[in-house]
Amino acid sequence: MTKTTTAESAQGQALAMAVLNAVQNPVILVDAAGKVAFANWEAESFFGASAAHLAKSKISTLIPFGSPLLALIDQVRERKAPVNEYRVDLSSPRLGQEKLVDLYVAPVAGEHDSVVVVFQERSMADKIDRQLTHRAAARSVTGLASMLAHEIKNPLSGIRGAAQLLETVVPDDDRPLTRLICDETDRIVSLVDRMEVFSDERPVDRVPLNIHSVLDHVKAVAKAGFARNIKISEMYDPSLPPVYANRDQLVQVFLNLIKNAAEAVGDQPDAEITLTTAYRPGIRLSVAGTREKISLPLEFCVIDNGPGVPTDLLPHLFDPFITTKTNGSGLGLALVAKIIGAHGGIIECDSQARRTIFRVLMPMHKEEGGDGRALHTTGSDK
Repeated sequence: MTKTTTAESAQGQALAMAVLNAVQNPVILVDAAGKVAFANWEAESFFGASAAHLAKSKISTLIPFGSPLLALIDQVRERKAPVNEYRVDLSSPRLGQEKLVDLYVAPVAGEHDSVVVVFQERSMADKIDRQLTHRAAARSVTGLASMLAHEIKNPLSGIRGAAQLLETVVPDDDRPLTRLICDETDRIVSLVDRMEVFSDERPVDRVPLNIHSVLDHVKAVAKAGFARNIKISEMYDPSLPPVYANRDQLVQVFLNLIKNAAEAVGDQPDAEITLTTAYRPGIRLSVAGTREKISLPLEFCVIDNGPGVPTDLLPHLFDPFITTKTNGSGLGLALVAKIIGAHGGIIECDSQARRTIFRVLMPMHKEEGGDGRALHTTGSDK
């Protein structure tokens, strides 16, 4: 009987561990002494340390000095009741910048003064909110593009034709003016042509792709042209499963991102662009136009060491007509957001001086009859 009870207990503990490790939020158990008695896999990733290392640490050493979390733990111990707190700032050199979290702290029955802490990262929730905003902005440009194509291109053609006729009869001193009319009408037509891309609502033709093949192609194009004098380095996870995407559109996305990075670093002596790929399980998002929810575990980043994006511009970076370039149209990143959104993915920018990251989260290819995760064996950050 004892053996059966012991076996059942061990089985129950193993099941509890499996359940906690399956939770997509960091979860820790803080004992009466303030030490981390348990940490699930997401908590290991959140704190950047193994469970064995965390078990030797007090919670007070892992979070910023004077953090509200410590007061919440004391409050839960005193009242013997759970507490929720929203948008708590845990930003620190250890945990990273802009580390906003929602907290759930609760007492553990039968464990004197032990509490469980669940972290919900606000950054990811905010990313999803912003991505939905980006998609709405892209749809608004779709209608605008259709209207402009019909209402503007035809009159511009007449204006250009009239300017060409005038050029043959006006004095030589006035010909630069007619040339200017032609050049400016051509520029407006080019802008409208670029906007017409937004009105293309056909389904995206997607196939399983090796992202490293795409990035190598984009890097070769960049090194042959606009990034000729800039160092481009890679930090790839070679075990990544295929990404489910359209190759031509991915090339367009990463060419745009690398070109922006190259323009950001400019001619600075230590200019560098870094391309990274990684497997980051944990986020799910609805695919545009369907009820399906897919996992977005594939992370692709374009990182530059330029001066960074202005703080006031950052929240609107993927909106149409937003640009820091003197002659820019502000449609490049809006188009990137539309393409990634059509793939059911997310694009986000984190920026500070000397480190700007454009992060793309994408779905991977699922083999028929499976969930696709078996394709990935060693690339996880767990």
